[in-house]
Order: sequence, then C-alpha cells, then structure tokens
Amino acid sequence: MADTNSTGTWSELLWGRNGLRSVALAGGVALHAINVYIVATVLPSVVQDIGGLQYYAWNMTLFVVASIIGSTMTPKSIDALGLRHAFLLSIVGFSAGTAVCAAAPSMGWMLVGRTAQGLGGGLLLGLSYSSTRILFEERLWPKAMALLSSMWGVATLAGPAIGGIFAQAGAWRWAFWSVILVAGGLGVLVITQISANATSRSATPARVPVVQLVLMVVAVLAISLASLSPSVAWNVTGIVGGLLISALIAVFDDRSQHRLLPHGGYRLQGDLGSMYACMALLSVAMTAEIFIPYFLQAIQGFTPLAGGYFMVLMSAGWSTGSIFSSSKGPIAAGRLMRLGPVLSGGSLAGLALVLPLHMPEHGLLIAWGVGALLFGIGLGIGITWPHLLTQLFHRSPPGQENMASSAIITVQLYALAFGAALGGMVTNAAGFTVPGGLQGTQQAALALLVTLALAPGLAAFLIRAVVRRRV
Repeated sequence: MADTNSTGTWSELLWGRNGLRSVALAGGVALHAINVYIVATVLPSVVQDIGGLQYYAWNMTLFVVASIIGSTMTPKSIDALGLRHAFLLSIVGFSAGTAVCAAAPSMGWMLVGRTAQGLGGGLLLGLSYSSTRILFEERLWPKAMALLSSMWGVATLAGPAIGGIFAQAGAWRWAFWSVILVAGGLGVLVITQISANATSRSATPARVPVVQLVLMVVAVLAISLASLSPSVAWNVTGIVGGLLISALIAVFDDRSQHRLLPHGGYRLQGDLGSMYACMALLSVAMTAEIFIPYFLQAIQGFTPLAGGYFMVLMSAGWSTGSIFSSSKGPIAAGRLMRLGPVLSGGSLAGLALVLPLHMPEHGLLIAWGVGALLFGIGLGIGITWPHLLTQLFHRSPPGQENMASSAIITVQLYALAFGAALGGMVTNAAGFTVPGGLQGTQQAALALLVTLALAPGLAAFLIRAVVRRRV
C-alpha cells in the first residue's frame, strides 16, 4: 500500500504548473455547478417568456439523467481520446447545449439544450475528478479533492448572483451566454496546461456498461417522474420501482465484464461497497437544499432572495470542512470520517425541531439557529468527503482505478435524484399540498428533515467499519 503519511502542501498544489492544472480541474467543477444554480435562478423568467410551465421540472430531470450518462462515459473517453481531447469534447458539448438554451424559442428547444448541457457537463465533472489521480502525485490527492469539493461553495455564491442579475434585468438569455464565455476560458487552460499525451494509468481498457446505464436512466426517470406527482400512490410506486431497478443493476453489473462500478462496489461487507454507500447517503442528505428555501419563505417569512442565499451556509460548511480536514494525517482523518456523518445527521435532526417553528417574536433567534444547523450539515459532509474519496482511490482494484473514480459522480447524481424523489414523496404525504398552508408546510418540513437525518445516520454506521478496516 502507498504511503499515506506524507501529505502535500497547498503551495505545492496551487503553485506553478500544478496551480494552473488545479485551476483547470476546479474550473470544470465550477462551470458545471455554477450552471446548476444559474438555471435554478432564471427558470421562472424562462417560462414566463417562452412558456412550458408544465415541463418546468423536466429541466432538472433531463439534465441529471444526461449528466449520469456523460459521467459514465469518462473512462472510455480518456482511453479513446486522451485527457486533453476528452476535456475539449466535454466543453464543446456543454457549450453547444448552453447556446441552444440561450437561443431557445420554446420549452422544447430549452429541454434539448438542457440535455446536451447535461451530457457535456456530466463528462466534464467526471473528467475533473478522474484527472486528479492522473495529473497529481498521490500525496496531493486529498487537497486536490478538497479544492474540487469547495467549488460547489463557490457556485452557490456565484450562480444565484449571476442568474439573479440577468433575470431581474429581463435578459435571462445573457445568463447562458455568459456561461459560454467562461467555458471558452476553460478550454484555453485545458489546451495550454494538459498534455496531449496525458491519459489513464489503468491497464484495463474501459468499456461502456450500456445495459446498466440504460437501467439506471430508467430508474432515475421513474423516481423523478413519480416525485412530480401529488399522489402518494405514484410516489411510492416510483420509489419501489427505482429500488427494484437499482437492485437489478447491482445484480447485472456484478456479473458483467463491462461494469458501472468496480469489483466490490455493491458489497457492503467490503470497503468499496461501504464507501460508495456512504457517498450516496451523504448526497441524499444534501437534497434538503431543494426544499429548505421554500420552508424558510412559507414558515419564517424570508424573502426569496434571503431564502435562496441562506443555503450558502450549507455549501460554506462543506467547503470549510473539506479544507480543514484535508490537512489532517491518517489518525485524525479516521476520527473526522467517523464524526462527519454524525454531525450532519444531528444537524438535520436539530433543523427538524427548529425550522417548523412559527414564532415571529423570536424570528432572529430562529434564523441564527437555522443558519448554524445548515452550516453543520455541510460541515459534517465536508470533513468526511476528501478522505472518503482518497480511501476509495487507494482501495480500488488494480486496473479499475479510473472506473472507481468516475463512478463517484454517477453514484452522487443517482443519489441526488433518489433523494429528490424521496423528498417529494415524504413532503406530499405529510401535507405539503393537502392541507397545505402554514400547517401543512410545517408538517412537511418536520417529516422531510427527520427522514433525511436517517441517511447520514446510516452512513455513520457504515463508515465506522471502513475506518476499522483501514487501521
């Protein structure tokens, strides 16, 4: 096993050629993430202008599904094209989709553009994470992963600001055009800083797991479609169907030569399966951010802008935790990995008690409590994530390292889709729409946050076994 006691410094990662490469990889994650928040901000203006309100949710559904496909293509694209050309292909695809969105005369064209964005963005995201182990020395991996993770915090600040400025000016199309300018700058960095000869270190050629990918897309669509319905029966049917298809994916993938996850990725008794499960569960916990801005407005009386930007605290906690944790040695890292899920789960449980309270006379106190708990959710995930990913790199089967790293994005996206569907089911069943109003929203907030708190709780149980086997 490689020596994990030697840790690199931030100056080594961010100085010279490594620094420019870090900017390129971080830029890939930031471009994808900022686009997510820009679209969420301008979409109400889009439907007012070109119509298609009935397809509002499909903008995210198709984007996520296409992102899964794109991220799954990461190993094959590196093997076939090399790292530089794979990056350029992802940037061109993402930019083409963004241009279609910017010029869309109708919602149909907007959905075409969002699908192309997802394909290019998913590939770009997968390449950014996979390139870490190709371009940097092993001792720099934890800090590189922390840097990439922190880009989601940057996106939470920049995305709503960019989208909000253009939307309020009545020029939502220029929000998309501005993204293309950033993509062009990223392309220049890739051309100048990533060698044309840079490629995978895996000895086994990558194969695209077509059957598993199709099943995963069907599962995500089933869950996402069901989550849009106010009917509890349809919600439950979608969740059950998604779980059954997920089980079928695991069975088929475990017996296939063309795999979605590396060997051992589905076995909870082993390290890889436990680590992928922990990543999925922590990602499910983060889906709280989809609903909390609404809860803040409906229960606590926040303005839309304040409610949206309050979520910055969750991402700020993730970024802070990632940066703080990445500098720790193996013993401290093990302790932080055990602590992180407990902190996230406890913060979600605390939020379930505080957020539903409607006490205008104590509004400031409740706001401080909500802010601290949101920060705690992200902080718990942040102090765990870099070491979890680094351990996955170390324990990947020989020859399947690229597959193992690219599967991180696939697992994360799938978990986000599942968490959103689960959230829709729980909130609707708890009274989100019927009876609705303040009482229904309070009931929905309590039920959702308690349910989501169970995910990091289960992750805490699984990660203890991973840490014990590590020492």
